[in-house]
Amino acid sequence: MTQPKAATGIAGLDDIVRGGFPSGRILLVEGDPGVGKTTLALQFLLEGAKRGESSIYVTLSETREELLQVAASHGWSLDGIEIFELTAPEAFTQQEQNTLFHPSEVELAEMTKAVTDMCIRTKPRRLVFDSLSEIRLLAQSALRYRREVLALKQFFAGRNCTVLLLDDRTGEETDGHLQSIAHGVVSLEQLVPLYGAHRRRLRIAKLRGVDFRGGYHDFVIREGGIEVFPRLIAAEHGQPPTEGPASSGVPALDAMLGGGIDRGTSALFLGPPGTGKSALATQWALAAAKRGERAAIYAFDESIATLERRSVSLGMDVSSERAAGRLVVRQIDPAEVAPGQLTHQIRDAVETDDLRFVVIDSLNGYLNAMPEESFLVLQLHELLGYLGRKGVVTILVVAQNGLVGTVASPVDVTYLADTVLLLRHFEATGDLHRAISVLKKRTGGHESTIRELHFGRGGVSAGEPLHQFRGVLTGVPTFVGTSAELTDSGARRRG
Repeated sequence: MTQPKAATGIAGLDDIVRGGFPSGRILLVEGDPGVGKTTLALQFLLEGAKRGESSIYVTLSETREELLQVAASHGWSLDGIEIFELTAPEAFTQQEQNTLFHPSEVELAEMTKAVTDMCIRTKPRRLVFDSLSEIRLLAQSALRYRREVLALKQFFAGRNCTVLLLDDRTGEETDGHLQSIAHGVVSLEQLVPLYGAHRRRLRIAKLRGVDFRGGYHDFVIREGGIEVFPRLIAAEHGQPPTEGPASSGVPALDAMLGGGIDRGTSALFLGPPGTGKSALATQWALAAAKRGERAAIYAFDESIATLERRSVSLGMDVSSERAAGRLVVRQIDPAEVAPGQLTHQIRDAVETDDLRFVVIDSLNGYLNAMPEESFLVLQLHELLGYLGRKGVVTILVVAQNGLVGTVASPVDVTYLADTVLLLRHFEATGDLHRAISVLKKRTGGHESTIRELHFGRGGVSAGEPLHQFRGVLTGVPTFVGTSAELTDSGARRRG
């Protein structure tokens, strides 16, 4: 038998718990002050009011005015929600629904009775109790506190009321006894990095009878409420369609890759700063847009204005494709955007706007958005797996440390990419040149040659294989050709 669900009013959270919280159960929502418990609870009650369900907010820690102020900041009206405020001692002499009293001046049993009497009268379908900290203080002992919470659970059993108990975890440690009593536990956390905005994430610690999506999920609080970004699981999505390679629009580059980058695969553009990685990625994205495919560049390291100026200098008409909506350039601030939020943006564009080509420039900036390197690799694995199953071409740009000679990468993700293009500087004829080679391509054959890469007003081009040089990838190659070849090479470069 399928258990009825109470939708939370938060799309991402509903996705995590497979449609909503189990209806008619008691759930614990725990987190430090300021993490978003009240906002989540209000969205839960507003969703109930929208569905015609009677909803009550029982508050011991916040006043009616404070709750109305929180709602107003999100543009909400609480007209469909009844606020039961417990903050004044004269409440027990009144029989009104909005009872008021001060918890420190009365016995815990009287307070519990006031809540249960109100529920008997109003028969709510959804109820929020904010917060358990007041009961914990009044109980004065762990045993009595547990018994009071158990009494609440037994009271609501069979009343078809979904209850959220909010706990601000002001005690010395997490209350395992309380978690064992609740049918489900939602844990909210706030992370404060050394630099940048704080990050919020949630985790379903327990939810009996529900195959929920485990692990941590990033979320943000903005005007309009909480937005949750469920953790991406690539295996939940279908297999990619069989399609041909994505051309770069540059015949020599396509020849190096056996026709281009295969759809549903990822490519890593690896090289020191200034070798042309971003320009090359832009060329591929622009070629996709010109074919009528939707492409997106997620830029961490340069502004949109700088990207457009660079593209114009290379004869790339980025602005026209952006105006037509075929190419989207998004500026990403790693100090402000959580990795889960970025993944959600990409997934939403794929499923809503039929995005077919993704450029992440660069992975160095993406790394700065992650608290630990190991998380980056795991999250990238899922993202690339998902995009591959959707038939999307993904280009990852990684800037290596160093210019010529020995270079090093800040993170090794070459094994994740299906195709790896290596770009290098090298010195010859008194000039600084650029070289490109294909290190691997899992899905087909490719050239094993090294070609010179050119950038100019005419765009991107690749020369003939550099057979006249040896040791190009070291940065200081040895010329083994003839003087005529050297002269021709210099003339072609100047031209």
